[in-house]
Amino acid sequence: MNRIDKIEDPRRRLLIQALAAGLISAGLPGSNALADSIFGSRPTQLPPGQSIYRISGQVTVNGRIATLATVINPGDIVQTEENSEIIFVVNGGHAMILRGGSHLVIESEKDSFGSLLISGLRLLTGRLLSVSRNSAMHIHTSTAVIGVRGTGFYVEADPELTYFCTCYGITDIAAIADQQSKTTVESKHHDRPLYIAGDAGQGKNIRNAPFINHTDQELALIEALVGRVPPFVFENDSYSAPRRNNY
Repeated sequence: MNRIDKIEDPRRRLLIQALAAGLISAGLPGSNALADSIFGSRPTQLPPGQSIYRISGQVTVNGRIATLATVINPGDIVQTEENSEIIFVVNGGHAMILRGGSHLVIESEKDSFGSLLISGLRLLTGRLLSVSRNSAMHIHTSTAVIGVRGTGFYVEADPELTYFCTCYGITDIAAIADQQSKTTVESKHHDRPLYIAGDAGQGKNIRNAPFINHTDQELALIEALVGRVPPFVFENDSYSAPRRNNY
C-alpha cells in the first residue's frame, strides 16, 4: 500500500492520481470540477509572466502587499502574516507553498547569459514546501544548511530547531553548530524526516523525526503548476521502502 491509499478523503486520492497521470492538465470531463472543489481553481501550469497561483491573508513581496499580478523573482523576499499563505512559482521551474508567519529570502545568482537563477533559499522563520528538478541549491535556516539536488522538500524553521523532510530526491544535511552532525538522505517518499538542532552536542544535532504538516496532494498541486507530475505515485503499489515510524 502506498501513501495515496492512506488519504481518507476519496476525492483527494482521486485528484492525486489524476495529477500524476496528467489527466487534470488534459482537461478530461469531470477532472476540472474535482480540482476546483478541492484546491479552489484548476491546478495547471502557470502561463509565462504569472508567478502566483493563490494568496490567502496578507503576504508581502519585497515589503509590498502581494496580489495575483505580483511577479516573484530570484532575489526577492516573501513574507506571510500569521494565518496567511501563498502558492507561487519562480523562474518557471520552482514551485512553493509558503505558510503563515514565514520570512523567505530567495537568493540569486547570474548565469553566463546574465539571467537570474535561484542559488538558494533562506528561511528565517516559518514553513515552506517546495519542488524543483535538475537544479542544485542550498537551503539555509538558523540551525541547518541543506544541499538539494533537484527534489521535493518540506522545511520548518525556528531559531533553535529545523524540521526537514526530503519528500523525494537527494539532500545533504548539516548542522551549522556542529561539523560532526551531517548526513545524506536519499528518499523516494518521505522516507527520513529529520530534526536539526543547534545545541544538542557534537554529533547529536541531527535526529529522526515524524512525518508532519504537509501532504502528497500539496506536492501534486505545486508540481502541476510547473507542468510536472509527482514521482510518488507508484504503479501497482510497488513501493515498500521503510516509512516514518522509527523515531
